[in-house]
Amino acid sequence: MDVDLRDLELLAATADAGSLTAAAERLYVSQPALSQRLTRLEDRLGMPLFDRAGRRLVPNAAGRRMLVAAHHVLNELRSATRDVREIRDGRDRRVRFTAECSTTLQWLPPVIRAFRERCPRAEVRVESVPDDAPVPALLTDHIDVALITKPHPEMDRVSLTRLFDDEMVAVVPADHPWAGRSHLTARDFTDAHLILYDSYDQTRIPSIPLPLPPRARPARITTMPVVTELVVEMVAAGQGATILPNWVAAPYTGSHDLALVQIGAVPMTRTWYLGTRQGPRTPLLQTFVDELVARLTPEAPRSVVRAGSSS
Repeated sequence: MDVDLRDLELLAATADAGSLTAAAERLYVSQPALSQRLTRLEDRLGMPLFDRAGRRLVPNAAGRRMLVAAHHVLNELRSATRDVREIRDGRDRRVRFTAECSTTLQWLPPVIRAFRERCPRAEVRVESVPDDAPVPALLTDHIDVALITKPHPEMDRVSLTRLFDDEMVAVVPADHPWAGRSHLTARDFTDAHLILYDSYDQTRIPSIPLPLPPRARPARITTMPVVTELVVEMVAAGQGATILPNWVAAPYTGSHDLALVQIGAVPMTRTWYLGTRQGPRTPLLQTFVDELVARLTPEAPRSVVRAGSSS
């Protein structure tokens, strides 16, 4: 590797201080030694990382890119060091949480409030995980607890608690031909333009199955960032239809003049699970799990809003 930890510290200190002299003082090394290290780093990378602006050294495009990596690595190392010390001293009060669908985070504030009442010194960290895949993140100890709904090949390696089922519905303008239907079949999607979250992008490897009945073949699919308001606005403007959980879409029916339509003669549902690593849980983690289960199992978002309803 052309870059090591000392190089990253050099980059961060020089960019922050604006000169090698000031950076050397911060790093407790001599200015000539630091200058030589920077020269060797730039030689290994094949280009300079700083430009001189008057008496200051200013990161150029290459330097700015390296600084992104430097700040990320150094911050993560500082965080990891702090966490390890807390674990060593028995002061670890973290619960690291993620949810497979970001729209579920509206469930989280009351859970955190109740959890903090029981554990005032605890900290809940909401983490993002690569590829929106919480199961590998659990197995590698990146997170402690997750809300999971999408199948994963390694789901049998984590502990799962079933929470509830929710229904996936088609969302269309109130004057759309589907709005008066009791339910949709696979054939109804033949000429449809669907607007879906980009988590359903079929070019991803592995791809997530589309939320459609078997043998449905939409004419066109457009994927967008996982921002419900953006998808809903596109549908309300007549740009296409979307498919969302009933409880996510229901609040928009009145404000955006939308209709929700059942998919299939039997409603299309998905199951939500609470996932943790297998084995004993710490008392802190068990308390957080208890709050999630207590609040999501009996009070899960099960309300059914049918086509044309504004409730």
